[in-house]
Amino acid sequence: MSRAFLFPGQGAQTIGMGRALAAAYPAAKAVFAEVDDALGEKLSALIWEGDIADLTLTQNAQPALMATSLAAMRALEAEGITIHDAAFVAGHSLGEYSALCAAGALQLADTARLLRIRGRAMQEAVPVGVGAMAALLGLDFAAATEVAAEAAQGEVCQAANDNDPAQVVVSGHKAAVERALEIAKARGAKRAILLPVSAPFHCALMGPAAAVMAEALAGVAIAAPQVPVVVNVRAEAVTEPDRIRALLVAQVTGSVRWRESVQWMAGAGVTEFWEIGAGKALSGMVKRIVEGAATRAVGTPEDVLAARG
Repeated sequence: MSRAFLFPGQGAQTIGMGRALAAAYPAAKAVFAEVDDALGEKLSALIWEGDIADLTLTQNAQPALMATSLAAMRALEAEGITIHDAAFVAGHSLGEYSALCAAGALQLADTARLLRIRGRAMQEAVPVGVGAMAALLGLDFAAATEVAAEAAQGEVCQAANDNDPAQVVVSGHKAAVERALEIAKARGAKRAILLPVSAPFHCALMGPAAAVMAEALAGVAIAAPQVPVVVNVRAEAVTEPDRIRALLVAQVTGSVRWRESVQWMAGAGVTEFWEIGAGKALSGMVKRIVEGAATRAVGTPEDVLAARG
């Protein structure tokens, strides 16, 4: 049975995530300590006993979710399940950094610092209130892309996340995204809703953040991953470090091709998808993308023991 390890993105954060893992596994606790040291602050205190509004700030949520995913990975390793038990790894948006770290392409401290920079850069790229994102439910990617193009009217409106066959997120200028909501409803979308995000991710408005990440990534060592990483903007496996670096920059403004990524892994023989870290959103998407796929969420000590069998 071929397996893939998946790593969640923004929106999965909850206060207390990873705390039980840190209490049960010294290697998981060490992840949070190393991330705290890398950032020069007690991010772990915010994750475990802070305010959800503070944790949800992009600059905090991104390294926090990565730390929780890596803590879960270290707990699995303590029980004898390693990255080599996966044929591929993949992550949704910021989760791609978690996947690269888990696969040994990025060091943990570097990953934490990169995600802090990425979170800040994405937040600062567009003034608050200028951009927006919306989920279009019940439309496929082709239909959502047409909606975004019609809604743009000289502004930016792009299909940002192709999550599953009936969930596409559009991103861009707030007025354009609001136009997309109305057009989508007229085109038969089951629901079209604004998302509670602080910036319009994965669209052309993130250009300034892409420039910041190009500079930040230029100064970080990237090794060949121990297992291939299926990357968001290509929806295929990549192992070459310089290509990974370039695609991480492209990812800031590019679409998250999650549906195609999962389909690619299934086409390569993957039948079992493990979601490593906070939440179960990716597991739900996988089941809507690949009929009959087996999924498992690993975010607590109980999940880790169950995974061990």
